[in-house]
Amino acid sequence: MKAYSLAAILTLVVANAVYAADSSGPASRPDPMMDRYHAAAERQDWKSAAAAMTEALGADPRNADYHSLYAYALRRSGSSDMDVVFKHYNEALRIDPKHRGAHEYIGEAYLMVGNVAKAKEHLGALDKICFFGCSEYNDLKKAISDAEAKTVKQ
Repeated sequence: MKAYSLAAILTLVVANAVYAADSSGPASRPDPMMDRYHAAAERQDWKSAAAAMTEALGADPRNADYHSLYAYALRRSGSSDMDVVFKHYNEALRIDPKHRGAHEYIGEAYLMVGNVAKAKEHLGALDKICFFGCSEYNDLKKAISDAEAKTVKQ
């Protein structure tokens, strides 16, 4: 009986997943600002990437992706103004508390300023958000491990 129940549950789960994958949601509109950002990021031109997100935020200040990517571009450009970086990551998380990228990136930013405890808080948040694991969790976990190993060597 248990095997039959398990088989029935698995069938429903798989059928639901296939239906969801086959269902076409609303078509996403092209986003020229994101295209500019990604083109600049591919070239590792972080100042241009930040400029694209500055313009995007002017048009849509409630977009969590724009805030997260703006902060990421600032951080990668070598900006020393970490207050602005944290402001935008926190705004992304205020808008979307489950934004995996923002949790990963703010955790990495905390590591840059030596705050391993805050980075671990965001790792904990990702652990809850990513029930079956996700690359953001794995990447931040590795970054924390690397930071802790550096501290031990010093």
